[in-house]
Parts: sequence; structure tokens; C-alpha cells
Amino acid sequence: MTGRDQRGRTTPQNGGRLPMPRSWAAPVRAMTRILSTDGAQRPPEPVEAGHDGIVDCALYVDGKRQPGEWNYADALAAARNEDGFVWLGLHQPGLEQMSAIAATYGLHELAVEDAVKAAQRPKLERFGDVSFLALRTARYCEHAELTEHSEVVETGQVMLFIGPNFLISVRHGDAGRLSPIRADLESKQELLLHGPWAVAYSITDRVVDLYLEVADKIEDDLDTLEAQVFDRNGSGRIQRIYQMKRELVEFKRAVVPLQRPLLTLTSQVNREVPKEIRRYFRDVQDHLSRTVEQVNSYDDLLNSILQARLAQVTVDQNNDMRKIAAWAAIAAVWTAIAGIYGMNFKYMPELDWKYGYPVIWALMLGCSWLLYRWFRRNGWL
Repeated sequence: MTGRDQRGRTTPQNGGRLPMPRSWAAPVRAMTRILSTDGAQRPPEPVEAGHDGIVDCALYVDGKRQPGEWNYADALAAARNEDGFVWLGLHQPGLEQMSAIAATYGLHELAVEDAVKAAQRPKLERFGDVSFLALRTARYCEHAELTEHSEVVETGQVMLFIGPNFLISVRHGDAGRLSPIRADLESKQELLLHGPWAVAYSITDRVVDLYLEVADKIEDDLDTLEAQVFDRNGSGRIQRIYQMKRELVEFKRAVVPLQRPLLTLTSQVNREVPKEIRRYFRDVQDHLSRTVEQVNSYDDLLNSILQARLAQVTVDQNNDMRKIAAWAAIAAVWTAIAGIYGMNFKYMPELDWKYGYPVIWALMLGCSWLLYRWFRRNGWL
């Protein structure tokens, strides 16, 4: 049964909950039993906006946000009656809270589990009339100098449940805040008229724009790293290159897998997404393709920098070995002459000669000087 509140909106009379679709009833009941300590089936209670992980709950009708603070169950009922939609924003919700929301909005337990764990690759899945889109967010970490322990890229997760009359955004981590997106969207009534998929586009567009910003700043780091490697007076340590490769791999895991979901969203056979919004998604796909090309080129460049640094290390080692060999050759002259005159023979040349000692010294110094000049001229010393 439903009633009317003071503002004339239809509200449910069963404790703020709406009947869930029959197909999702069993999974939600199973999750409720897991959360119950005594094994009894107890329906989850709605959580009010502003508490726990709920950041904002807004009702949009005819592209405009409706005034007032909304409980997510009441907002959904009003959206269905007034042909609007709800945008429920969550930040790192717990399983109990997500179960309560899933019971109201008819979310599948597998998607709810993914949204709570927040360790998903970018993907797009369909559960009845609800689409589940997982995105990886990225943010560049400013640093004065690139070291072996510098954090260059910070990643997070944004997951979207897109239904006929609602969009639920679940954000994990500090990268990719959605408040600016909401404020910008609420000034674009003509875009909000397209419903929940307009919000999904705006969030995806913002995430990909952040990819571009991160990619441009990573390019600056790569230029600095390349200059350090080829500067003979620099300290282009291999550990810094490996650290940069690790950060690039993390960024690549966020960017590259998103290509397939966007391809699905822009497909002509996808009738869930409005035609006009598919055009917007194609623009996002173009930006993502550019980012993917940048990331792949950065990966190749880092491999080239690493190979160049390894080649430099090998050359430096060869130079050190040549210097050691040159000094060993110079020392061999002294060793040979001293070894000969150190033998215990009675009859040897110049043993009784008055100038024999200074002549031997002159001979050793002269040979050493000639060898030193020869090695210097050939680049060994």
C-alpha cells in the first residue's frame, strides 16, 4: 500500500521499503541470512541520507533537482510516480548498508558484492533491467622528486548501478570525487532530461578526463627520468625506472580494460542507452583511445630508457675493467724487473756496477710513463 505525504508525493506504507522484483528476491534474502547473527530472515532497515556511506540522495524530475532531503526509498517511489530518477551517491559503504539498498532497488547480490569489495576490473554487466558499470579512477600524486619509493599514481574505484529510474554511484578511495560532477550536471537541464544514463556518461567522462591529466603529468616525469639517465653527471638509478614502471602498470590496469565496456555502450545494438547519450559516450571513447595510445608509448619509452641505462652500466663496467687492466700492465713492468733482480744468482748483469740501482729505477719509471701515455691516448685511462 502507498500513501501521500505532506507534499503530495506517494510514499510506501511498509516501513519505507518497496516490493523488490521477484527475480532478485532470493539473492537478497540469502544476503540477509548471512548478515543475521541468529540465522533468521530479517529485512534490512533503510539507512537515511547523510548517515554512514551515503553522501547524497537526490531526486530529479524534468532535468531539475527536487528540493528537500530524501530517504532513498521515498525518492525511488517518487521517481517512479513522477517519471524522474534518483541519484544515490555512496562512499565506501558496508555490506549491511548495501544489502538494505539492494532490497529497495532490486540489485543483484553478485553486483552488490563487487561494489563492496571494490577490487574490480573495468567492466559492464547486465542484471535484468539494471546495468552494472565498474570504473577505475586515477589521480596523479604530486612529488618534488622522483625516487625509488615515490607514489606517482593513486587509483580508486567507482561503480555504477544504472536502472530505469535510478543511478547508484559507489566510490572507493579519494581519487575521482563526484561532487563536482553533480554540481556541473545540475546546471545542464537538457542533459539530465536523458535520465540516469546522462549521469553515467558524465561520471565516465570525468574519469577519462582525469586519465588524460595523469598521462600528461606522467610524461613530464618520463622526460625528467630520461634526462637523468643520459646525463653523465646525473644519478639515473635503475630503481627509479622500475618504480616508474610499477606505477605505470597500475595506471595501465585502470585505463586499458575500459575499452571494452565503452565499446559496448556505444554499440548500435545497445538499446538501453539513449541514442543521444551514445554519441556522448563515443566522444569519451575517443579520449580513452588517446590515453591508451599514450600509456602504450610510455611503456615502450620506459623499456627503452631501462635498456639504455643497462647498456650504460655495462659500458661503465667495461671502462672500469680497462682501467684496472691498464694499471695492472703498468704494475707488471715493476714486478717483472724486480722479480728478475730478486733472484739469488751470483753472476748477474750490472750487479757490481756503480750506477746499476738508479738505472733500474729510471728504466721502470720510463716504461711506466710510456705505457701510461699509450693507454691515455687509446682511452683506457
